[in-house]
Amino acid sequence: MAFVLFAVSLLASAVGAVAGFGGGVIIKPVLDAFGILPVSTVSFLSGCTVLGMSAASLLRGRNDGVKLMVKTSTPLAAGAAVGGLIGKTLFDLVRRQFADENMLGFIQTALLLATTVMVLVYVIKKNRLRTLRVESIAVCLVIGVFLGTVSSFLGIGGGPVNVAVLFFFFSMDAKTAARNSIYIILFSQAFNLAAAIAKGNVPVFSGSSLVLMMAGGIAGAFAGAEISKRIDSRNVEILLYILMILIVGINCYNLAAFAMLSPF
Repeated sequence: MAFVLFAVSLLASAVGAVAGFGGGVIIKPVLDAFGILPVSTVSFLSGCTVLGMSAASLLRGRNDGVKLMVKTSTPLAAGAAVGGLIGKTLFDLVRRQFADENMLGFIQTALLLATTVMVLVYVIKKNRLRTLRVESIAVCLVIGVFLGTVSSFLGIGGGPVNVAVLFFFFSMDAKTAARNSIYIILFSQAFNLAAAIAKGNVPVFSGSSLVLMMAGGIAGAFAGAEISKRIDSRNVEILLYILMILIVGINCYNLAAFAMLSPF
């Protein structure tokens, strides 16, 4: 199990750092597919891993020339922090409503699958669609709340939803969207985890699992930063397509597995 936790966190964080996914959108469904930890534990550990990965990624890539749109991304990040608290509250409500972990996993997986499919369709068609350049701080805050709520509830950190929103509402290219997505993820995950600790909603897990996953996340962030320097925005978009198709496939498998185990 130790090798799986480290390897999944490392690989997911490396490609997540390049694509702006944060890694959680890969870590969560892959570990759910392995079934080695409860669903709620995977969500929490994935969030911790993404937090470490995003901090390391921003630190490592600060001088790589990709612009961080601070005036836009800061209110988005602030809104995402608030949304993270909302998403966590909704997750806890659903967890109490459905005590069975398999039912909880089914709900999360179904929503993640639907979200990823919608984002994939948008990314494929985005060059034929008109994009916006939102500058209003109030609108950025609202969008950020939406991003934080979705990512926190699904336990994915941010993922393709962040990138798609940055494409559409702010007309960013793939590399710029990836950098700013990681910035937003850092804030939302920090507040999400702080809220979980403050409320005592931390699931039971071994310290070694947390250390292995965060170590993998940080190492992956540094590896992703090096990869990002060597590819252009077009190749980042290709990576986005591949990752989303992979995520859709894994979630289809997980949905069927959870459906068989859930007490419908």
